Amino acid sequence: MHVLILGGTAEARRLAELLHTTPGLRPTSSLAGRVAGPRLPPGEVRVGGFGGAGGLAAWLREHRVDVLVDATHPFAGTISDNAARAAVTAGVPLLVLRRPGWAPVPGDRWHEAGSLAEAAALLPSLGRRVFLTTGRMGLAAFAGLEDLWFLVRSVDAPGPPHPPRTEVLLDRGPFTLDGERGLLRRHRVDVLVTKDSGGAATAPKLTAAREAGLPVVVVRRPAVPRGLPVVTDPGQAARWLAAHRDRGPFGDRG
Repeated sequence: MHVLILGGTAEARRLAELLHTTPGLRPTSSLAGRVAGPRLPPGEVRVGGFGGAGGLAAWLREHRVDVLVDATHPFAGTISDNAARAAVTAGVPLLVLRRPGWAPVPGDRWHEAGSLAEAAALLPSLGRRVFLTTGRMGLAAFAGLEDLWFLVRSVDAPGPPHPPRTEVLLDRGPFTLDGERGLLRRHRVDVLVTKDSGGAATAPKLTAAREAGLPVVVVRRPAVPRGLPVVTDPGQAARWLAAHRDRGPFGDRG
């Protein structure tokens, strides 16, 4: 059974590892190509976009994909929408793999925002030295905040537009709690901005901010397209796919 994994996340890599050693399942991982030097999963790998929902549907048919798995980042809304449309067009089952989001605990000073623009609007009332961990895409939403200082952490260097008072820190998780505590102290951060990406790799910043009593602006993640099966970890996804394999047959695209 040919499984196309729309990936780029730790969960997608782990799922590819599980499927690579499971009889009767052949994974192909697709990476968007936005990160230089990505960590490649085992099995077949393709890099680059498909050209929208129509291009993805054509690829599914041409390569006789039996099941599509959307294991992209929780904020990859466009890709997820295209996957849902392509799956319907190509007549291919779609499974969504999404890590659970974060939840506040006692002591947190969270301020929720529906978008990066809403997050930017909140900042002037919360602090002056901002630790921005929303990635290099979307910095334009903060570019007009000329009176604030930003520490921007991302895997690759961001391009313009971005806030005029910006220091870039190139780094890749997982991050440690001691490391995050030290970073907040060294840069005298007084407000943190993050997307609700979930997972353990970048969660220590939330603990460090809570310990320091800092406000945190949390951008809510977009909803999963309605009506789709959703699992929250690679093991669940592998079991779902194995059950789908056992129900067979696959490969009939008309």
